[in-house]
Amino acid sequence: MLDKTFLQMNTVFISILIEALPFVLIGVLIAGVIQMFVTEEMVARIMPKNKVLAVLFAAFLGAVFPACECGIVPITRRLIAKGVPVFAAIPFMLTGPIINPVVLFSTFVAFGNQWDIMIYRGGLAMVVSVLVGFLLAVQFKNAKVLKNEIGVLANTQGNIELAATSETVDISFYNKLKGTLVHAVEEFFSVGKYLIIGALIAAGMQTYVKTSTLLQIGQGEVSSSLVMMGLAFVLSLCSEADAFIASSFQSTFTIGSIVAFLVYGPMLDIKNVLMMLAAFKKRLVIHLIGYITLLVLIGSLFL
Repeated sequence: MLDKTFLQMNTVFISILIEALPFVLIGVLIAGVIQMFVTEEMVARIMPKNKVLAVLFAAFLGAVFPACECGIVPITRRLIAKGVPVFAAIPFMLTGPIINPVVLFSTFVAFGNQWDIMIYRGGLAMVVSVLVGFLLAVQFKNAKVLKNEIGVLANTQGNIELAATSETVDISFYNKLKGTLVHAVEEFFSVGKYLIIGALIAAGMQTYVKTSTLLQIGQGEVSSSLVMMGLAFVLSLCSEADAFIASSFQSTFTIGSIVAFLVYGPMLDIKNVLMMLAAFKKRLVIHLIGYITLLVLIGSLFL
């Protein structure tokens, strides 16, 4: 007979997958559209030349993309391949799962139709994302950050080949649409395995690491934020649903630590870190983890 704890872990694992898969599908479809319909010239036209404006523009662009932290990784990888500088693409990746209307509204509802937590969440996410963008603009000026340079991106009917560095060829809308679907399927299987591994690890952590142990540690102002950030990383919740979990900790933790949970989780959790490691070079991911952790922690202490 199967162990009860194992069955519980299996239930959590499946629930994480069911929660994340729709957004991953949306993400890879958008990535496919970007690959087939968006040219480097289009990107160059809409992206501000000034670095500060580029970072701000990309961070606010996240407001119109209702993608979770899993689905936005392939979109970000595709944008970088299309010529969006890393210091602009990463702020977009960080704000997208947090400041979009769906997530902000769910936060508003989860905390009893009160504005404060929603505003704190969106505000801290913007500040952290913009500061990370500025840091990357200094540190990763012209560095190649994609783990695998993209060669052939689509091949439909044996005669359509598009490379990340090649000029756009004149192909029909039908072939572009077909190429979008082909690319989306390839992207899904590419990132899907990391989602499964991340969900399995997260389920194991949720099942075998007692939440009460973490709660005992988080008594101080700094330690409570660290505990909630660690909890967000382990639980690996979808950003559309995490506010309802966070609201259950209102009587136990400070507002700052709850906001840290709501900002840190969508930026860094087990499954999306694995997906980032698959998409970007390790050096970039390590720096992102360090910058985001430090900035979210400091920001939470001011709330």
